Amino acid sequence: MYKALLEKDSSYEGLFIAGVKTTGIFCRPTCTARKPKPENVEFFKDIKEAIAHGYRPCKTCSPLEKLGATPAHIKELLIELSEHPAIKINDALLRSRGLEPNALRRWFKKNHGITFQAYQRMLRINSAFTKIQQGETVTAAAYDSGYESLSGFNDSFKSALGVAPSKSKDKMVITITRFETPLGPMFAGATDEGICMLEFTDRRMLETEFKSLAKDLNATILQGEHKYFPQLQKELVEYFENKRKEFTVPLHLIGTPFQKEVWEELLRIPYGTTRSYKQQSIAIKKLDAIRAVASANGMNKIAIIVPCHRVIGEDGSLTGYGGGLWRKKWLLNLESGQLTLNAF
Repeated sequence: MYKALLEKDSSYEGLFIAGVKTTGIFCRPTCTARKPKPENVEFFKDIKEAIAHGYRPCKTCSPLEKLGATPAHIKELLIELSEHPAIKINDALLRSRGLEPNALRRWFKKNHGITFQAYQRMLRINSAFTKIQQGETVTAAAYDSGYESLSGFNDSFKSALGVAPSKSKDKMVITITRFETPLGPMFAGATDEGICMLEFTDRRMLETEFKSLAKDLNATILQGEHKYFPQLQKELVEYFENKRKEFTVPLHLIGTPFQKEVWEELLRIPYGTTRSYKQQSIAIKKLDAIRAVASANGMNKIAIIVPCHRVIGEDGSLTGYGGGLWRKKWLLNLESGQLTLNAF
């Protein structure tokens, strides 16, 4: 752990907190402040334990904030846009609130892959699309979503969804959002059928997954609010707080028949237990397809809820996990009740 602290190793985020005896502060593993000598450091399993020992949070790495946490001023903007998607917040308005447009643009590009203005446009389009799906006229949906002209609305709508508003009744949209967890930020995606995606934002194959989902469903991906997101976030909070062992939020599994069979079997692995790839193959009566089962596990797009982290090597070793082996270990420790310093 001291080596990880020296190297600012992000793979240890969430696994320990370092307390510096000489200053009385506690830090994340990735803190950029000057490193103390080994004899001046003690390690804790979490923030609560560090505070109990009299340490205060470091101002450099802000350990009280979640990994990848959204700054307070951006949270306020997101809430405002969520409640009033028709409003338009331009650079002049941002500056009048004491916010720097370029800094906001960079944060959205890094965390959402688009600029703040593009994010607002997506919310307006998604709002209008939902209204049309619910029976509103194109004209009413356009003006209710903040557009000042029908021609501008039609152009924006067709650019985003590939069809005119009047022909969008049969069009599918995958709504995505970003939220934070103790293991880092995640992207969630949903259709009217259920949650179709839940991935950590730093997953390597994330862009490929987005493209695959859009292609498989012939759908457009838009940022926005969805009826399933509040339930998803509530259940995830309860899971991370050790208050939930099963998820009830509806799922929309998108894959081949074989992949779906593998994922449905994953859903039957009890909380707090593990299974080998061989055992999983036996469970679906395909003993000769261990590698194919492992590959299907790796293609799972709904992390944690479809618990591919509960599948391990036959010798008990941790094997590949899209979110990183450190997260897999953390999740297994959480579920087994062994989330202690010794478990790391």
